[in-house]
Amino acid sequence: MACRAALAGVAAWLAPSAFSQPAGDAVMLDFARRELEAGRATLIDVRKPPEHATGIARGAQLLPMRQFASRLHEISRDPSRPALLICHTQNRSSATLRLLREKGHANVRFVQGGMCEWSKRGWPVVKP
Repeated sequence: MACRAALAGVAAWLAPSAFSQPAGDAVMLDFARRELEAGRATLIDVRKPPEHATGIARGAQLLPMRQFASRLHEISRDPSRPALLICHTQNRSSATLRLLREKGHANVRFVQGGMCEWSKRGWPVVKP
């Protein structure tokens, strides 16, 4: 019984809360929105232009995944302002993260849930 209680305590301690971000390459959607709105991060929307037309997060930088090779210089390497990649779900943003890491971008993460989850939550979007 004591072992179960200890394991439950460890699991609760390891589980990401609404006020933290998961370890590794991803950040939670709530964290990404707070950091964007506070001006502490750059949110880069890697979806295709027709998807951008459906609405983007206010303040997001539009940089379709297919344009990264020619626009890589637009992604900040400032360690105090991380780049957070967002797509529709998280497939393209996680793939783009791997490409950026190969190019030496260390302060970049992808947003779990993407714009699909953003919209489900009813969060505001603007037309680009």
